[in-house]
Amino acid sequence: SEYPTNINLEMNYWPAEPLALSELTAPLFRFIKDCSVNGAEIASNLYGMRGWTVHHNSDIWATANPVGEKEGDPMWANWAMGGAWLCQHLYEHYRFTRDSDFLRDTAYPLMKGAGEFLLDWLIEKDGEFITAPSTSPENAFIDENGNKGVVTIGSAMDLEIAWDLLTGLIEASETLDTDARLRERWADVRSRLHPLQIGKKGNLVEWYKDWEDVDPEHRHVSHLFALYPGREISPLSTPELADACRRTLEIRGDGGTGWSKAWKICFWARLFDGDHSYLMFRELLSRSTLPNLFDNHPPFQIDGNFGSIAGLSEMLLQSQNGELHLLPALPSAWKTGSVSGLQGRGAFTVDLSWKNGRLEGATVLARKGGECRVRTSCPVVVRRSGRGKMVSSQTVPDGKYFVTVFRTSAGEKYSLVAN
Repeated sequence: SEYPTNINLEMNYWPAEPLALSELTAPLFRFIKDCSVNGAEIASNLYGMRGWTVHHNSDIWATANPVGEKEGDPMWANWAMGGAWLCQHLYEHYRFTRDSDFLRDTAYPLMKGAGEFLLDWLIEKDGEFITAPSTSPENAFIDENGNKGVVTIGSAMDLEIAWDLLTGLIEASETLDTDARLRERWADVRSRLHPLQIGKKGNLVEWYKDWEDVDPEHRHVSHLFALYPGREISPLSTPELADACRRTLEIRGDGGTGWSKAWKICFWARLFDGDHSYLMFRELLSRSTLPNLFDNHPPFQIDGNFGSIAGLSEMLLQSQNGELHLLPALPSAWKTGSVSGLQGRGAFTVDLSWKNGRLEGATVLARKGGECRVRTSCPVVVRRSGRGKMVSSQTVPDGKYFVTVFRTSAGEKYSLVAN
């Protein structure tokens, strides 16, 4: 009953923000604060570094040290990026709620501490920043000489988590108008992170080099963190890397335990492949859900249950790229339907309806106001709800999509009607 921080603990909280359960993140945030206290001792005593971190497993006492009772396999026991990943939940809470008090008083101080450790943990090699030692939980590789290994330098997942934390710190410091010089340092390090690579099979390279996997269908797909729950990779902004993620998933296959299939639901949704995402949801329910309704990872777990409903929300609404993307990965099996109460980043609440696989209309509640960007597969007309009055908006084609931008006022609802 420990809390693995290399996917499982985080997955339990993925649906909280997008499915309007934001208040349920409070226990996680208290836990992260406790981890920062113990994690600072570990960073100092074990590594001689600043800040704080958490390793692969923690518990109700907020354990932060490497685990395994001196016998833990380094492929999981010595992974030191747990603190940086946990900080994503802090900043995502702000992105969904725009609660500036939370950002200033809770999220940013904890993120800065994790950022201090990260800057000390990264090392410079050939003008680039990498992590060393580095693992890709919980996988193993075969190098060019046929040797099996689990410890390397600069694995993709480490660098993706680093990018995510640094990006959050840069944006948060801009929002709070603080730490300008430190922000320059974060931006410099982010710009010099060892870049993600595309391998000879068209896959996203998991390791520092394009090595083979000991288990090509391993349940962990750690190096796709940048696709989900991260935002570094997107079919819209980085299509080549997104295609490499798709190829990686094809090679990995649709198998795995319950939580692994739940993660794949989210991956395929972020690739805008609603049918494959829906296939994984069916796989989870039919093959990886036990009679007690928990997902199957011996003896049973709950993270796959929570991860799967986060994936369902990703099929219907995505907002990680600074816009509300309506029906980004609608499965063909869901020809007609509606959903209400979805939450988008920017403090927007969204209701949706569709017919014959096509957007029919939507309502956007602007809880905080400000600019709203909406991506749709057809043009839309924006009206102020309840008044029928047209709202000044600008719509521009973007590939096969249309992006509509309009200003909102706090507490007002806006109706979007397919044109």
